[in-house]
Amino acid sequence: MDYEMLLATFRRQIGPQAYARMPRQNRLYASLRAAILSGKIEEGTRLLSSRLMSEELGMARNSVLYAYERLASEGFVRGTRQGTVVARVGLTQTPAAAPAEMPALSRRVTHLNRPGKGMDDPLPFLPGTPALDEFPLAQWRRCIERAWRSTGSAQLGYAPTSSNAALRRVIAEYLRVSRGVRCDAEQVFVTHGTQSGLGLCAHALADAGDTVWVENPGYNGARNAFLAADLRLTPIPVDADGLAPQPRHWRDTPPKLIYITPSHQYPLGAVMSLERRLALVAQARTAGAWIIEDDYDSEFRRQGAPLSALQGLAEDAPVIYLGTFSKVMFPALRIGFMVVPPALTPVLRRAAGALMLRGRAADQQALADFIEAGHFTRHLARMRRLYVQRRDALQEALERHLRDLLTVSGAGGGMHLSARLDVPAADTEVSRAGRERALVLRPLSQLCLPESEETYNGLMLGYGAVPAETMDAAARTMKQAIHAALRT
Repeated sequence: MDYEMLLATFRRQIGPQAYARMPRQNRLYASLRAAILSGKIEEGTRLLSSRLMSEELGMARNSVLYAYERLASEGFVRGTRQGTVVARVGLTQTPAAAPAEMPALSRRVTHLNRPGKGMDDPLPFLPGTPALDEFPLAQWRRCIERAWRSTGSAQLGYAPTSSNAALRRVIAEYLRVSRGVRCDAEQVFVTHGTQSGLGLCAHALADAGDTVWVENPGYNGARNAFLAADLRLTPIPVDADGLAPQPRHWRDTPPKLIYITPSHQYPLGAVMSLERRLALVAQARTAGAWIIEDDYDSEFRRQGAPLSALQGLAEDAPVIYLGTFSKVMFPALRIGFMVVPPALTPVLRRAAGALMLRGRAADQQALADFIEAGHFTRHLARMRRLYVQRRDALQEALERHLRDLLTVSGAGGGMHLSARLDVPAADTEVSRAGRERALVLRPLSQLCLPESEETYNGLMLGYGAVPAETMDAAARTMKQAIHAALRT
């Protein structure tokens, strides 16, 4: 056995930098352990004595003894009269043994819709990505530092289910003023983002096999939350006025949950009309269904007067309202919120204690301070102006370079446009060609349920993180991707 070659092989496997940081005695131990596990050193093999090993490797004998003792303590080697011998623990496989198959995942996981390769890379047109370089990081850092200075040992444990009282209070005040939400602080649940709230609703408000209506096309994150709870998804079409259920849907597939994004439908950008909102609340109440209102992109409405949240239309509306700070601040914050009807609050709070993660006391306090000091409102106003500039720049670039290829919609708010392909190119092929050119072009067809009757062939174009001055070049590259897809 060439032990110097063994060390060299181990160095290549873990990389030169990691190898250099590792103490010499650990290098020998780790390389021998890896060789035993892989079968390069077979069971029953007698290793060199510690003296000969130290001479061959130019290593202190104590380092060799350390490596041997550690291997022995873990059961890889044993001391005998003949020296240190690799133990027989069943690592050696017979030549006829077939490679083991990977364990199968559960059915509920295999049905989840995952983004394609590269779909989450921070490249132009990635939907849902804010202008992170414009965030007032210095102000946020001061809030974080102040929160940690006031944090004592009592706040280092698991946070109470009720979460930070100051944060719930400022969220309730903000929602009452800006979104017309009927709530007080007791109805506010602080979550780890919209996905956390969706998971709680799916598990606490419905049983396995219950029906949930979802927008089609719609948000895959919501669908994944419902599928993970073993709910049955019914696709409901979307038109210019938002979710458009027909009488047959209420008759044939009555829902337990109804998921909507009424402020800026994901992904088509429709705003649910007041007439449609009032009808949905009335019909859900009659059917005994809960409406989950994901107020996606409500902060960035630009055309017409802002519509109040659906939750605030009636005193007893059967609505759970969801929001997040991921889009208006930054995704890594991982703080969102739910507003729950008063009668449901105590029951759902008990469920939240069992089903939701609890912690991040300092982050919650920092966010409360950030909002109360006015930083949040000022940042939001700046982002509204910035996103208008970026939307206009993208629309102008699309009109210049792709007006014969795309029909654009959804410009009334949010941080993305929806673009229907007007040429015989599959959106998945355009997406693939875009990825090859460092663009993220999310296909609309992949946001539809497979069993749905409606089909969409188009792209989501997120512009929040794309500087206005780069839009023209990005649009030209998109045109190249579409022409490349036409040739396939």
